[in-house]
Amino acid sequence: MRPATSGTTQPEDLVPSTGVSEAGLPVLIQGGMGVAVSGWRLARAVARTGQLGVVSGTALDVALARRLQRGDPGGDLRRALACFPIPELAERVLGRWFVPGGIAPGTPYRPVPRLGLRPSRARDELTVVANFAEVFLAKQGHDGPVGVNYLEKIQLATPAAAYGAMLAGVDYVLMGAGIPAEIPALLDAFAAHRPAELTVAVAEAGDARHTVGLDPAALWPAHRPAPAEPLRRPKLLAIVSSHVLAAYLARSPVTRPDGFVLETPVAGGHSAPPRGRLVLDERGEPVYGPRDEADTAKVAAIGLPFWLAGGYATPGGAAGARATGAAGIQVGTAFALCRESGLDDGLRRRMLSRARRGALEVRNDPRASPTGFPFKVASLPGTLSEPGVFDRRPRLCDLGYLRTPYVRPGGAIGYRCPAEPVDAYVRKGRPAEEAEGRQCLCNGLTAAIGLGQHRADGYHEPALLTLGQDLGFLDGLPDDHSAADVVDHLLRGAPA
Repeated sequence: MRPATSGTTQPEDLVPSTGVSEAGLPVLIQGGMGVAVSGWRLARAVARTGQLGVVSGTALDVALARRLQRGDPGGDLRRALACFPIPELAERVLGRWFVPGGIAPGTPYRPVPRLGLRPSRARDELTVVANFAEVFLAKQGHDGPVGVNYLEKIQLATPAAAYGAMLAGVDYVLMGAGIPAEIPALLDAFAAHRPAELTVAVAEAGDARHTVGLDPAALWPAHRPAPAEPLRRPKLLAIVSSHVLAAYLARSPVTRPDGFVLETPVAGGHSAPPRGRLVLDERGEPVYGPRDEADTAKVAAIGLPFWLAGGYATPGGAAGARATGAAGIQVGTAFALCRESGLDDGLRRRMLSRARRGALEVRNDPRASPTGFPFKVASLPGTLSEPGVFDRRPRLCDLGYLRTPYVRPGGAIGYRCPAEPVDAYVRKGRPAEEAEGRQCLCNGLTAAIGLGQHRADGYHEPALLTLGQDLGFLDGLPDDHSAADVVDHLLRGAPA
């Protein structure tokens, strides 16, 4: 099944036996959540139903490195790496990170090279291989579509990550947390194995332009250069929260994506801040108003397919979305809580139990994320949602995916994050107030999938959990539901 690139669908176009439109578009997109919450097992399970399964491309380098250090139980990663088209590169990654039998419990993981503007071959190789492996495994055993989700905010990782996913034949790239105006050209270049670069936002840089890029030819050995035949160019879906941004991206062939995911503020993870002055309600959450509602008619008028996300996880959600001209819906939280989710299973079951009792609070925290965007935090005892757990955690920034590059006095490039030690952040030229209440999403989300760092002093990183705020979908699902249960419930309305 090959997805179409443009056009909108109407409800009567749905082919019930396949769950796709007559144009070949999936009606349901599984959200690309967290650090490996949307892992290859979940994406594969969804793609097997004919819908769009999506792997999260965030921090796949650290996920691969830590799983290899644990001995790669089951051997899936080594199986994927054995199929990597540049064997020498895969062998170097295995040589650096694989520990037969796994490291001893409580042993600290070896650190991976942190993102930066300075080129690093070891970092690029690990990122390329990690993204290849995740997409490769997601695509095994079926012919359904598989996508990968990236964050525009994490620009420094995108070139190597995207090329690795394309080597595995990824069908879609989904991009949010920013304006992915340069991604179409990047995908075009990588499809031809040509070098490509992205502009990186560097604070205090003035008019100076800073870039990060990748030359695919540099990854291939001299005796076996990049193949002449092009890679399949994936479709790009830009995740946006307003019709204005959708129109801005669609205005030029250079920036135009192949479609949009139109996300509301109740969706999980990060959400766009309200327009205008920030106002908080009695719970300390941002207040959204009419200015924050996207005009679906204006998005439909652009002429590109779009999907609605955030609060559509009901049997009638897809039909309602399609009545507006949308191709379908994107759903995350229902899949985050399913059996194939990449969440640590103990944490997943505890959240699911509390949610079914109506006792799970999901707060849209305006301070938690170092990005400055509101971030949904699911409250669970023992996690960073508890003030005591947060207060006991030593502030440090050793993974650094959300660091911001800035120009130091004298012209050198530095990196800072509001979740790092406050005195260090202040020394880097920012006020202490910006660091108040900030959570380390990098470590917290990695701990949420069971790969939290063990420190040399015995401290173990606690988890940070995120979900959407609409949990009503649980009423129609089995107690411990699967990804296929979610698809069936949302698209066919069959009783659970």
